[in-house]
Amino acid sequence: MLGIKLNREGENLIIRWQLTKIEIPVTEITEITLDNTYGGSDKDAIRIGTPYGTTGRVLIRTKQRAYLLFTSDAEVIKGKTERLLNTGS
Repeated sequence: MLGIKLNREGENLIIRWQLTKIEIPVTEITEITLDNTYGGSDKDAIRIGTPYGTTGRVLIRTKQRAYLLFTSDAEVIKGKTERLLNTGS
């Protein structure tokens, strides 16, 4: 289990990485974008994944906080997140 795993359980987006499980209510998510900065443009974001050796960053912004996902498959992660929000599968 090396990469970031995304899933949807009911009305929550589930992000799993190593032993971490983060649940984000779907209704709280306001934006999903790619972040091209090295450490992330949002300094208070919760960082998930290892920034070393990865080239892509996906920013999931909610009404209260932001989550920055470090991954080598940023486009894939962004697309899957958008599909999970829209269809639930």
